[in-house]
This record gives sequence, structure tokens and C-alpha cells, in this order.
Amino acid sequence: MSKKKGQSKVTVYPDWCKGCGLCAAFCPAKVLEIGADGKARAVREEDCVDCGFCELHCPDFAILVTPKDKSRRKDNHVVPAARE
Repeated sequence: MSKKKGQSKVTVYPDWCKGCGLCAAFCPAKVLEIGADGKARAVREEDCVDCGFCELHCPDFAILVTPKDKSRRKDNHVVPAARE
């Protein structure tokens, strides 16, 4: 299945972002950039391919990628708690 551009909403929480640049450096679509304030921001959200790299690798949990069509997301299942 190919990933289509513009299928996701990219939210960056500037209060949580420390500006490490991991998200901007490794985004395959160059959606994120580090602004003058040293914080990440989504500058080309329409180019997002919903790979999730930024969200998964942000050490501060400052990025959230939300598919516009939530039915496409495959990880919405509930994982049962471990038994003691």
C-alpha cells in the first residue's frame, strides 16, 4: 500500500520540544523544520506521508501525527494488561 501525501495532521507541542532536531533531520518528506525559536514546527504538513518517525523518535513526546481518516490507522487496538 502506498502512502499518500496530505493524509495526516502533524501537531508539535512547543512547550515540550527541546529542539534536538531529530524529527527535522530524519523526516523523509521534510515536513518539519527547526524555527528561529529553536523549536520544531510543521511547515509542510500537506507533504506528510504518515510514516510516524517523528512521533516515535521524539525524546520529549512533543509530536503527534494523527491520520485525517482515522479508520486507516492500524494501531488503534487495545493491548491487554500483563497478568501478575
